[in-house]
Amino acid sequence: QVQLVESGGGFVQAGGSLRLSCAASGRTLSTYAMGWFRQAPGKEREFVGYISRSGSRTYYADSVKGRFTGSRDNAKNTVSLQMNSLQPEDTAVYYCAATLCMLDCSRSDPGEYGYWGQGTQVTVSS
Repeated sequence: QVQLVESGGGFVQAGGSLRLSCAASGRTLSTYAMGWFRQAPGKEREFVGYISRSGSRTYYADSVKGRFTGSRDNAKNTVSLQMNSLQPEDTAVYYCAATLCMLDCSRSDPGEYGYWGQGTQVTVSS
């Protein structure tokens, strides 16, 4: 199994930036494609972004496209999410997740991901 530990959440004013990190242990992170999800109070878990095993491919939800950028450093066993131009509607608990799925994967479906971090709170004030 792979264990995922997130960091970087916090409080920021609208228009500000945060960088989230997800560190893996137990397995080599390059084995997994990675997803970012978020969940606001009273809402279902929502897809944010995806990054392939090599980092060569990324996909983002329309709600964050152009503002969020995912990256990974397999040598350091980490993935990151740079969040710019944050807005109050971005307030949520953010999770990183890992999947072994390689073909015909949803990417945006939480059910495709078998391993999850503990989540980190991001709060954006107006």
